Amino acid sequence: MLFSGKKVLLGITGGIAAYKSAVLTRLLVKEGAQVKVILTDSAKAFITPLTFATLSKNPVVTDLYNTTDGTWSNHVELGRWADIFLVAPATANTIGKMAAGICDNLLLAAYLSARCQVYIAPAMDLDMFAHPSVRTNLRLLKSFGNYIIGPNSGELASGLKGEGRMAEPEEIVAFLASQFLKKDHLKGKTALVTAGPTYEAIDPVRFIGNHSSGKMGFALAEELAGRGTHVVLVTGPTSQVAEHPNIRRIDVVSAQEMHIACLSHFHKCDIAILSAAVADYRPLTAAKEKIKKKSAGLSASEPTLSLDLVETKDILKELSQKKTSRQLLVGFALETANELNFAKEKLKKKNLDFIVLNSLKDKGAGFKGDTNKISILDKNNKISKFELKDKKEVAADIVDYLVQKLSKKNIKKGINKNGN
Repeated sequence: MLFSGKKVLLGITGGIAAYKSAVLTRLLVKEGAQVKVILTDSAKAFITPLTFATLSKNPVVTDLYNTTDGTWSNHVELGRWADIFLVAPATANTIGKMAAGICDNLLLAAYLSARCQVYIAPAMDLDMFAHPSVRTNLRLLKSFGNYIIGPNSGELASGLKGEGRMAEPEEIVAFLASQFLKKDHLKGKTALVTAGPTYEAIDPVRFIGNHSSGKMGFALAEELAGRGTHVVLVTGPTSQVAEHPNIRRIDVVSAQEMHIACLSHFHKCDIAILSAAVADYRPLTAAKEKIKKKSAGLSASEPTLSLDLVETKDILKELSQKKTSRQLLVGFALETANELNFAKEKLKKKNLDFIVLNSLKDKGAGFKGDTNKISILDKNNKISKFELKDKKEVAADIVDYLVQKLSKKNIKKGINKNGN
């Protein structure tokens, strides 16, 4: 069964598509899921709690507080109980409240308490779905890490035809199943991820650094951890926060410290994704005291200061030399010119399984921002191009690609083992 032992919290809001959620409940239970249902007051106008209590074999909850018997529904407990929180149908009203953090009913309180992955299946009339405010709210919810199960086109309750019909129950179940299958590929594996910049000290006050925020590396760490991977995240100075319990964070400052941390953990890893923007050079010596203009011999006629720089250790190249057949090594290339040629050269020179390329020439890509536009190159020079997306979505694309590579590697190992 697809969802054997999985706990699904199903939130149903007030739309005509609520009748589809009865079929959805039956399908989830049939596939082994434990289902608990939250109905909003508006949803009860379309379908009764008794229907879902019968289909789910669990009591249905509708209100934060029951005035009849004085009991209250523990929204925190519901949010933590679930492996999946699915809102289907999700009306424009509920989508807007979820995006704004409004909490005026049990469903919204459970949403804000949920620690699991949240899936949202919109259902509304075509003009509502096309409205800029609804589109903006959906993009915002997506940026929070929620999945949107897009509606279909067809005849709507208004009699009009267009986009807005809730996805069919069978489609929703298939989508959820595909998400769990993705997670199964990486469950129990260990990954090393690097993120952020490195700071190379000039003196106790100043350093050589770059504009990396660490957002891409942290998004990758969260995506891997969310799929059951144990992640060692080695990060340079950044304000980013790692939230998933599967992530072990190691903070470093310099390229040398990152080098030591990566070498220390690489041999235990199945996967290594080096997305950090490591400095290529560092000062030969760092002054023990703050360098003053006067002490440096600077004057109006001589406004210069010379620094002797030496190359930092090439972490990616060193790991590639230590890589075993069971390990998969991924690098990043951020370029400003001849992007493809430089990426191909780096891919080959450092013996990578694939490389993620992005260009500062692409609007919305690069450092600091919340979006990125990437291309992925593999050893066979096959190029996969992706559109500009939120970095969380980019991380999902990269991990999906990684899963494909791991699957092929495992198939190849099986063939070699059997001699066929």
